[in-house]
Amino acid sequence: MKAMQIVPTAVERLIEELGKLPGVGPRTAERLAFHVLKGDPHKAGLLGAALSDLHAGVRACRTCHNFAETDQCAVCTASDRDRAIIAVVEEPFDVVAIEKTGLYKGLYHVLGGVISPIDGVGPERLEIASLIRRVSDENIQEIILATNPSVEGESTGIYIRQQLEGMPITVTRLARGLPVGGDLEYADQITLGRALQGRQVF
Repeated sequence: MKAMQIVPTAVERLIEELGKLPGVGPRTAERLAFHVLKGDPHKAGLLGAALSDLHAGVRACRTCHNFAETDQCAVCTASDRDRAIIAVVEEPFDVVAIEKTGLYKGLYHVLGGVISPIDGVGPERLEIASLIRRVSDENIQEIILATNPSVEGESTGIYIRQQLEGMPITVTRLARGLPVGGDLEYADQITLGRALQGRQVF
């Protein structure tokens, strides 16, 4: 006996698509779908229009590969940025995270991922060659490796450091340590070890 379809097909389709988003499970997808359905149809239309226009209105910056509305992103065209420093990050949302600190005033370079042989991602699939060209062509004095503290992030950082060997440039790495409010007893050995190595005068 065929099960009765309680949820309309349009709602099922929305739940299915929302469930494909990272961090959105089946229950969350259902809640979001029913929230949109119960809400103002005009607002639902605005959401649909925003999604439809998303890819048409966003492109990759030709210089740093961050998200941009034109050929270059807002950071690359800003006149008040320190053009001698580049922070190398994995993805565009890493740029957003650093910008929220309000402490960094240099430029960026988005790799588009990390080296991961198990996933079939080699250096040639990332924006590493364009980074090396930027260092050669521009007056870059420091590269900040701001990849994630994962095995892949560390490996990617090491690879980039090797590619920059012999060039008159300082290569630094984001500090690793204990989070504010964290307890020593819950810290893993690697994090605690790096916190000890990176200790500062108090």
